[in-house]
Amino acid sequence: MKQDTNIVSASLNGVRSSPRKIRLIANLVRNKEIYRALDLLNYSSKKKVSLILKKLLFSLLSNWKKKYNQLFSEEKEFLYIKEIRVDQGKTLKRLRPVPQGRGHRIRKRSSNITVFLDKKNIKEI
Repeated sequence: MKQDTNIVSASLNGVRSSPRKIRLIANLVRNKEIYRALDLLNYSSKKKVSLILKKLLFSLLSNWKKKYNQLFSEEKEFLYIKEIRVDQGKTLKRLRPVPQGRGHRIRKRSSNITVFLDKKNIKEI
């Protein structure tokens, strides 16, 4: 069985945005090459989440550089996003006053994002 020793991860917990909104952007970059994913996030900058994911990908590249002391050699291999998970974090519960003395619940959701980076040889493609 082959060990996954090339995998590097980065995570961000407690992002103040709902998981549903983050998954819309995360699905764009899933299984993409890392620099292509950064370009996609750069051009989808209308969403606040794209800035958060872009910073997370830069952190992921930094983790790769720390682990392997170089980015990668262009001709033999390339880095891609192996997995990106968006899970629900803590939910803040608030009450909003409505007529007749009632209160409706407001749920302010947060998310936990985890990204895994792997390298692939061009021969495997």
